[in-house]
Amino acid sequence: MQALQGHDVTLYGDGGQTRSFCYVDDLVDGILRFMDTPAGKDGAPGFPGPINLGNPAEFRISELAEQVIRLTNSGSKLVFRPLPADDPVRRCPDISRARGYLGWEPKVGLEEGLCRTIAYFKRILSPSLAPGFRHSLPE
Repeated sequence: MQALQGHDVTLYGDGGQTRSFCYVDDLVDGILRFMDTPAGKDGAPGFPGPINLGNPAEFRISELAEQVIRLTNSGSKLVFRPLPADDPVRRCPDISRARGYLGWEPKVGLEEGLCRTIAYFKRILSPSLAPGFRHSLPE
């Protein structure tokens, strides 16, 4: 939203911390597959879990921000703020159980997911929307 609105993009920390991003369609597919596992003979789920769903492709937060700026064709700059004390420097799911038990893995890559998400938020910000329906996130 910041890039689409021409604001500077806020990053917490030095941008070197990593995250993984799973497009919502992939996540819903994984949840449905998990819910559809056959029941055991006592009626309990055949595969009770736990199970990680997500995308194991890791990206630095600075890479994500730079890609968003590029894909939105924004002139936004990166602005760094202190990293909150409880913010982990790495988040990446191990989806080996989802692959093995559910035959599931994400299909939508980061750039495709960002393009879809950017298109959605462009529609939200469109001036053709009725007044009062324009959304904005805090800077």
